[in-house]
Formats: sequence, C-alpha cells, structure tokens
Amino acid sequence: MNYKFIPVIPAKRLLAALARFILSHNLLILLCWLVLLPACQPSGETWARVQNAGILRVGLDPTYPPFENADGGQLEGYDVDLARTLAEEMGVEAEFVYFGYDGLYDALATRQVDVLLSALVIQPERTRDFAYSEPYFDVGQRLVVPAGSPVQNIDDLSGLSIAVELGAEGHVQATQLARRLPNLEIITFDTAGEALAGVANGESAAAIVDNIAALIHPDPNLHIISLPVTVEPFALVVRIDDEQLLRELNQALSRLEENGRLESIRQAWFNQ
Repeated sequence: MNYKFIPVIPAKRLLAALARFILSHNLLILLCWLVLLPACQPSGETWARVQNAGILRVGLDPTYPPFENADGGQLEGYDVDLARTLAEEMGVEAEFVYFGYDGLYDALATRQVDVLLSALVIQPERTRDFAYSEPYFDVGQRLVVPAGSPVQNIDDLSGLSIAVELGAEGHVQATQLARRLPNLEIITFDTAGEALAGVANGESAAAIVDNIAALIHPDPNLHIISLPVTVEPFALVVRIDDEQLLRELNQALSRLEENGRLESIRQAWFNQ
C-alpha cells in the first residue's frame, strides 16, 4: 500500500505565519493610504484652515535683502511687505517661519507652512509637486544706458561697448550678443554697481545687469530700457493640491496690482 506523506505544521508556526501575513498586508494597506492621502485631500482644505485660524503661514529665508532680511532681529523687506499686504487683502494675518534656502520646498511639502514667499524663481521642473502664483517681480537682465542715449534696444549696441559684472549672467548674455553684433566690446567690472558707474562716467555705452542691481543703484543720469534682456520671474509657491489657496493668492495679487498697492511696495524698496 502506498502512503503519501503530508507534513504537519506545528500550531505555533502556523499561527506565527498567519500573524506575519496579516501584519504585512496591513502595513501594505497603511503605506498605500499614506501615499494616496495627500492626493485625496480636498483642494480647498488649506484655504479653509487659513480662514478659520486667521493666519497664513509664510515660509522664507531671511537672508536676502532687500527682499527679506532679519538682521538686528527685525524682519523687513519687499517680500515681507508683500506677504503682509496680501494677507490683509485676503482677510487674514501673515505669520512668518524662517528656513534656510535649501529647506524651503521641504518645509512646504511637509506642511510646516502654507506658502513660500522668498524671492523664488519659477522652476518648471518642480511643477509636479508645487504650483506657482502669477509673477510679482522680474529679476531678469536689463539694459541700462545713459539718459538721452540713442540706444533703445540690444541691436543698437553694434560697434559700441557694454559693461558687465565679471562672470555674472549679464556677462554671459553679452558674450552671446558679441557673436552676432559686429565690433561689440565687452568691458568687465568686479560688481554690477561698478559696471553701472562705468556707464554713468562714460566708460561704456551701456550695461547689462540684473533688475535688482539696476533698481538698487538709482542714478538720474541712467535709464533702464523697459524691454528686458531676459525674463526671470519671482512667484509665490504652494503645494500642487492647494488649488483654492492659489486662486485666492492670485486674485489678491491682481487686486493689489489694480489698486496700486503693489506698485507702492516696489517704490518703497527700489526708489524707482
């Protein structure tokens, strides 16, 4: 007679295996829940919480004047005034939370703040997880010429000289221009301020500097050409799921532009 051997699993081993199976599947369910939870949150949840609390938590790095600076213990700057004015326009109060520049996006992703307002350039590669507001400031390169200069745009620089800060983006733009504009002479300086001074004292016919440098070194003898050489916009940042908060921020920005309060902030910090 043939017998088939059937192994007998001890009860303790069977119970342990069953417990491991249940535990592993529960953990899998828990992990899936944690991954899917942010995507399932209503788009208006953050804005509703902001309204209920009356507080908009704003993340920034307070080490970049004139946009944000906390030297001496007092927080001030263009972005600080903008955040307070935006919050007021939205019927809430701005509460500032400080982070290092490299930690700003992580702080937003982990919901330590509601929005970032810290001189942040729009980065298309981040738009999978974050959303940007309408731009509120352009930090791109600008062409600066003496008042009354016949130079009205880049193409008018052929055969002339242009001042730049050595190694800066303006230097890169000028080098590219020199490839297509005949006899364009590039004169380098150690700083953007020195490049602008070179234009003011007649050493150069024009300068290419970023918009911040052009605005914080006001000179009545110099003129900023309105058409930018490059565009590099600053914007507010929210999490990709906070659609309602983003709409509220954009609408408030639009109202500030229309009623002139945004221009007043620009004037206060850049003396245009």
